[in-house]
Amino acid sequence: MQTNEKNIVAPTDGRRLYTVIIFSENTVGLLNQITIIFTRRQLNIETLSVSPSAIPGIHKFTITTYADEVMIEKVVKQIDKRVDILKSYYNTDEDLVYQEIALYKLATDKFIRMGGVEDLIRKYDARILEINEDCVVVEMNGHYEETQALFHELSDRIGVLQFIRSGRVAITRSRVERLSDMLSTIEEEMHQKGGSC
Repeated sequence: MQTNEKNIVAPTDGRRLYTVIIFSENTVGLLNQITIIFTRRQLNIETLSVSPSAIPGIHKFTITTYADEVMIEKVVKQIDKRVDILKSYYNTDEDLVYQEIALYKLATDKFIRMGGVEDLIRKYDARILEINEDCVVVEMNGHYEETQALFHELSDRIGVLQFIRSGRVAITRSRVERLSDMLSTIEEEMHQKGGSC
């Protein structure tokens, strides 16, 4: 592992960050089944988010992990074998539009005394969610490096009381979700088979 100038640990062994997107029905125990696949391959899940997809009744898991392409292909194929999985895909950052959300809790008195608050908020395109006599909560949306840079700047200047970052949320750059294409193809095939009987 190698650390760059922003203290972000990047692997030096040929692995890169992949985003695995999984479509499934919302089934109890499915998350456990998915994480076991990563664990057996000794892959650490860096971020995880789950939400309903654009298709009613279908949920979308977005998982990031460092792997090489051979390993990530095996993981996706193994995930696809699960009964409750409709389809899974892996993507590189270039295939996606993605963001994370970060929240920073700061002491109000230190925040007010800190010079250049407005400039800092503008610089990071952040916003103040709440301010009271005890604390200020700042929100920022961006990539890992960006949210981490604000964390380091705030930590160095006034200290951060609490910090949390969400898992990655991502959509593909293609016009529709890949699952929509797959479902359309299956529907066409079924229609053609039904029409020829």
